Amino acid sequence: MKIGFIGLGRMGGHVASNLLKAGHHVTVWNRSQDPVVALVAKGAVAAKSPEEALQGDAVFSMLSNDAVMREVGLAGPLLASAAKGLIHVNMATISVEFAKELAAAHDKTGLAYISSPVMGRPDMAESAQLVLIAGGERSALATMQPVFDKIGARTVTMDAPEKANLFKIAANFMIASELEAIGEAFALLRKGGVDPALFHDVLAGRLFNGAVFKAYGAMVLNRDYEPAGFALTLGLKDVNLARSAAQGLGVDMPTAELLKQHFDQAVAWGWQDKDWSAIGEVSARKAGV
Repeated sequence: MKIGFIGLGRMGGHVASNLLKAGHHVTVWNRSQDPVVALVAKGAVAAKSPEEALQGDAVFSMLSNDAVMREVGLAGPLLASAAKGLIHVNMATISVEFAKELAAAHDKTGLAYISSPVMGRPDMAESAQLVLIAGGERSALATMQPVFDKIGARTVTMDAPEKANLFKIAANFMIASELEAIGEAFALLRKGGVDPALFHDVLAGRLFNGAVFKAYGAMVLNRDYEPAGFALTLGLKDVNLARSAAQGLGVDMPTAELLKQHFDQAVAWGWQDKDWSAIGEVSARKAGV
């Protein structure tokens, strides 16, 4: 398949690389050139403009937020130059309302649109172990499923693009909430003279034996927040997406409000480039431990 790829950050670069490994013809575009050069060395073709990445059978995009997608033109202007029959797979975590807007814009230009945010960190993207949450038309999903199988371990399908984004937003809200709970618990233990390492070891082997508590809990325990696998500012973005979705649906999410306060505090302390697990450090700093 002839595939374009727009947005080669820490996640997107690995996904594009796996598409090349699967034998697809991949044309790549990114605002900075270093990731482009790296993928060209692996067999990709460099696009001189985003438009050139929209001339095949499908295009993947993995940009950081709604605003960047608008800036690049994927909310409308760029679509007019796309190849007929192109399928756009947007892997970004965007707002529910913007997902609806994108679906309408693609429908207007006769292009298929799939929202497919992913669950997983860069190492999972590199090893093709991502979970894809894909929402769109059934025929487009069926066409892209063999491609999805080469970049992820599981695909969960939704019947509308915005539902895929709501799913991902809710998932990231839960992870952020657990990071907050871990940080509060560890701060309480440290303040009371109890070893948080023992606590983590016991709970990770019994009650909380999932990946979030084991891996992120170890990061908070060891205060190991750099380099960032998922930047704290992106965590703040996703918390705000949850707050916006909750407001639109009339759902009360008080934990999301607390998370926003702590993410804002972390940014004020200059932690914006740290991993988002650093949110677990906020309670410790406030407690003086």
